[in-house]
Amino acid sequence: MNWSVFEGLLSGVNKYSTAFGRIWLSLVFIFRLLVYVVAAERVWSDDHKDFDCNTRQPGCTNVCFDHFFPVSHIRLWALQLILVTCPSLLVIMHVAYREAKEQRLRKAGGDGCRRIYPNPGKKRGGLWWTYLLSLVFKAGVDMVFLYIFYRFYRNYTLPRVVKCELRPCPNVVDCFISRPTEKNIFTLFMVATTCVCIVLSLVEATYLVGKRCREC
Repeated sequence: MNWSVFEGLLSGVNKYSTAFGRIWLSLVFIFRLLVYVVAAERVWSDDHKDFDCNTRQPGCTNVCFDHFFPVSHIRLWALQLILVTCPSLLVIMHVAYREAKEQRLRKAGGDGCRRIYPNPGKKRGGLWWTYLLSLVFKAGVDMVFLYIFYRFYRNYTLPRVVKCELRPCPNVVDCFISRPTEKNIFTLFMVATTCVCIVLSLVEATYLVGKRCREC
């Protein structure tokens, strides 16, 4: 995937975000996206190749690896990053729709006609709801993926040795994971940054609701 194009699309969110939203976007790019692209992909590139079991039984290693690692961390993180940033693109699309509608009205009625959206990027009306729901959705996606990681990998950590007794393994065999300490460090780092992003999204949502209540 071309992450540079992805980053270019999301950079426009800064124009319509609050201070909390800008901090959230910076965290996603610097501490999640860049870490994923630069380091995490390489750390997990050998997860299946270097998964060794103390048996020569054909198929045993593949079955054990599939049982203990049903979904790769890398693929889960990629899906998480895509889903958590899609709501920000919806905000940009909503603003673009407002701007296009305003241009059509000016062409039809001239520059003297009444403007529906004096500032299309101002969070009022439908755009306010779009922005608020995007924050709730982003926090919800991160929470769901934290739960998925916890269910697949208890306590978000990988053991050094796993014992497997699935067929076609002849008996209980020991299987060894490649670089478990390094992978645990990256996993805990991504979990921590995800928790910070959840807190920022909820704080920003509270800020928007509180600001609207004060105005009303």
